[in-house]
Amino acid sequence: MLKHFLLTFSLIVGGGGFVSTNAQTHTRISLPSLFSDHIVLQQQDSVPVWGWGEAGTTVCAVGSWASQDTISAVVDDAGRWSLKLKTEVYGGPYTLHFFQAGFEEEGITLVDVMLGEVWLCSGQSNMEFSPANGIVNQAEEIGAANYSNLRFFSIEKRGSQSLQDDCKATWECCSPDVMQRRSAVAYFFGRHLYENLKIPIGLIVSAWGGSAAEVWIPKSSLPKMVDFPRIQQERKCPWWPVEPGTLYNSMIHPLLPYRIAGTIWYQGESNRDDPQSYFNLMKTLITSWRKGFQQDFPFYLVQIAPFNYQSKNNGPALIREAQAEIARQIPYTGLVVTNDVGDFNNIHPARKQEVGIRLANLALGDKYGRKEIPFESPCFEAMEIQKAKIRIRFSQPIVCKEKVINGFQIADEKGHFVQAHARIIGDDVIEVWAKAIKHPMAVRYCFDDATVGNLQGTNSLPVEPFRTDKK
Repeated sequence: MLKHFLLTFSLIVGGGGFVSTNAQTHTRISLPSLFSDHIVLQQQDSVPVWGWGEAGTTVCAVGSWASQDTISAVVDDAGRWSLKLKTEVYGGPYTLHFFQAGFEEEGITLVDVMLGEVWLCSGQSNMEFSPANGIVNQAEEIGAANYSNLRFFSIEKRGSQSLQDDCKATWECCSPDVMQRRSAVAYFFGRHLYENLKIPIGLIVSAWGGSAAEVWIPKSSLPKMVDFPRIQQERKCPWWPVEPGTLYNSMIHPLLPYRIAGTIWYQGESNRDDPQSYFNLMKTLITSWRKGFQQDFPFYLVQIAPFNYQSKNNGPALIREAQAEIARQIPYTGLVVTNDVGDFNNIHPARKQEVGIRLANLALGDKYGRKEIPFESPCFEAMEIQKAKIRIRFSQPIVCKEKVINGFQIADEKGHFVQAHARIIGDDVIEVWAKAIKHPMAVRYCFDDATVGNLQGTNSLPVEPFRTDKK
């Protein structure tokens, strides 16, 4: 429980400000909701903490992991203060005490504070959806979700036209009751990290089903070439915001500049109607978030899964292609391929375990140095035309556990694609052909709305969808 002292007669009002009902010598300190009991602070770092108070007074903070190191800052003329706490190697539980200079016995004390790894989990519905919305082995998974050192900070869905300093949420220790109401992908990601690292894991979940990428980007940073007024009108819906910057203002900005280990992102379905802009949107999003958090943290994306979108512009495939390009071109990013876990009739596939575990393995291998854990899917590297056949080479050895390899198409000189046969002819080479095509020019693999691939690497990760005819 938060222990609030100081000023019996102060009335706290919105945004962390205050009104004093009579003359007082000092004022209550207030904190944003991010700083509450059960919080996880990024280990071995310099972690910003902040809040509000009376201008000109001095606010102090001390963590019980270093009780001799009290730090302080003067509240500025806007009533704000900020400090940087040095954290040690993971552990806890600790306390974190905030007080006004000269009143050490009063103030705010956070209890059950852990030092560990903090991850931001964001996106649209496939990130937001809880196990209660349907996962494989639902009852078993919920019943086994007792992890006191796995903690959620799940931000309430609320948009804003202006930058916000606070959000509505509180830190919760994972239990069956908590887990079934929180992000399934974030849970399986965090659980797998915890089981491998044995370190407390904090999961900040900021996600809203149906949201497009541009609502998560500062409006002032948005690419100029995108026709947002037209797009907003087409996407207008009473259940999610469409105006650029709306969710950045209220569900990202209140977190800045907290220290995090990285971000996982599962989104893209809502941008499929304008896939050409997705790469630039996501590049802007990643750049602006890193600037706001003041750190170049890893950013890991989940490719959107197969689903019968009935698209007319092949938008879902183009979104997947853009997501793969992001992972290749933007530093410290990575991609989780999901074209083997999709559901033709369900845009929210139930196999959330694989998605979360693949994200965690990506983090374990890429950030935490666990190179023995496979985390990269095979991807297209080169093409060679040999008379009526095309040979495709991949970035690593490939296998197919079924008799027939599905998902390949081949095109003639006019760019007309037909279903193709395929066979593995070497560790990392596939041969593709179709009887109707005598002079093939291009190959595509799972490059449509809903084809579920069955080609995988020897590490059991699915081959990334691709096309060789990109201009």
